[in-house]
Amino acid sequence: MRDMKKLIVTVLAAALTLTACGGGSDSASTTLRVGTLSDAPPNIFLKDGNYTGFDNELLKAIAAKQNLKLEFAATDFSALLGQVASGRYDIASSAIAQTDERKKTVDFSAAYDFETMSIQAKQGTPVTDEKGLAGKRVAVIQATVGDHWLTSTVPTAQAVRFPDYAAALTALKSGAVDAYILDQSIAEKNVTDNPDAKLVVVKSFTTDVPHGFAVKKGNGELLGKINDGLKQVISDGTWLKLHQQFLPTAPVPAGFQG
Repeated sequence: MRDMKKLIVTVLAAALTLTACGGGSDSASTTLRVGTLSDAPPNIFLKDGNYTGFDNELLKAIAAKQNLKLEFAATDFSALLGQVASGRYDIASSAIAQTDERKKTVDFSAAYDFETMSIQAKQGTPVTDEKGLAGKRVAVIQATVGDHWLTSTVPTAQAVRFPDYAAALTALKSGAVDAYILDQSIAEKNVTDNPDAKLVVVKSFTTDVPHGFAVKKGNGELLGKINDGLKQVISDGTWLKLHQQFLPTAPVPAGFQG
């Protein structure tokens, strides 16, 4: 009997050690590293030490449905997908438009929104639409849809590329650039948050380019969990609630009403 008790204690101790070391198969034992941005509200930003915004809160809701643990960190958008591909981050959350070029580097989740872009400038600008960008210095975030749109739509414009949204906004406010191409939601918030800068949204346009969370190529298990969780938060109304909270003026795509 004494030997049996000793055996049971040994087995239990081994099991506890395995669990503590993360040796179990439960995905909740592993903390997933999320690469995001700190300066692009309302989609992704840092507030009171918390990474929040529509995309990050949506990912948190998905993780809760799938029993996943997340740890967020900020980086430059231009480096983000490469960092996911190299394994530095498990997931990229940054209103990332799913382009064919980016799909060569990472795999994407199902669409959770669609790209809506704006041309932003200062009051009194002669720019009224994309034609007015010809010959002008125009700020874009490097390697974004805005960057691609400008160079393909207005090749005579001078694209001035920045690694993050804050630097591009500073350039527009100072007059270092004539206009700025960026997400509609961020452009509208720039107007509200910077009244002294006298910013305006010249024109907005919706694209058919979907947003998705990015993971390392071949990580089908994680991608499946994200997609399953996304279906759950759409069906229970969480997606719509977060969209109304962070993106109240943006159109709600078909199929996302819950």
